[in-house]
Amino acid sequence: MTFAHRALDLIGRLLSVELRPVDGVAMEDPGYHHLLDLVTALGLRIVPTAVDDGARPEALRAVLPAGVRAVVCSPRAQNPYGGCFSEARRDELVAPLRDEPDVLIVENDHASAVAKAPLWTLTGGGLTRWVHVRTVSKSLGTDLRWATAACDATTLARHDGRLLLTSGWVSHLLPETVYGLMTDDGTRALVTRAERTYEARRSALLQELAKRGTEAHGASGMNLWVPVRDESAVVNGLRSYGWWVAAGARFRMAAGPEVRISVADLRPADAVRLASDFALVLGESAATCGG
Repeated sequence: MTFAHRALDLIGRLLSVELRPVDGVAMEDPGYHHLLDLVTALGLRIVPTAVDDGARPEALRAVLPAGVRAVVCSPRAQNPYGGCFSEARRDELVAPLRDEPDVLIVENDHASAVAKAPLWTLTGGGLTRWVHVRTVSKSLGTDLRWATAACDATTLARHDGRLLLTSGWVSHLLPETVYGLMTDDGTRALVTRAERTYEARRSALLQELAKRGTEAHGASGMNLWVPVRDESAVVNGLRSYGWWVAAGARFRMAAGPEVRISVADLRPADAVRLASDFALVLGESAATCGG
């Protein structure tokens, strides 16, 4: 195991040690926009990999021969799609990766304790190069800028060697604080309550959107991903009703237009109004586009 200051800090350090400019990184499409920006900033080549409840096995198989040196994925609470691996999906993804011993598998379990989904990790599948990253900003506090990773011995040595040359070490105060919170009964109860609350808010909006014929995706985590015809029209239309959602362009590469709705602060009672307003905006957008 090793520590870092946050998931992006750890993933960025690993990719910079392992890869060279123009090497390919298989990235979820749609995927977390800061991760996409990070890979671009490192001078690496993004290889879009389509997702539903995790990377699609056929999509992953198709991109691995394209000079891919690393695969970055989320086992649950995928941002923005909200997907999560099932046991069957985990097995389908592990199979082609076993044949690629030089490819580093980076698993970003950023929401872990509040994802409300079981963990079916790729890292137990007999892979040669792997790292499983967890953070606590979603469950214990956004200012706890701390991440931990379990990884193979080679990855551990390369990460920690580069860490010594940069920030040196992660303050011992951070893991001690995290450990104190994780072993505190009151905090554990509060995290469990948060997990259930996020699930209730996500499920409430999914149900209300479905009642109005609006397709949406979000099996875990705090986001819904909703297909639309015109992202700008929907974002601006919802803003006129008092809602702020994110245009999908920041999160996608080859995927079609969609918007991301974060539900962490959305009370179930408000889901009815948001779903109704969303349906109105979709209707207005369709009329503007000619049906």
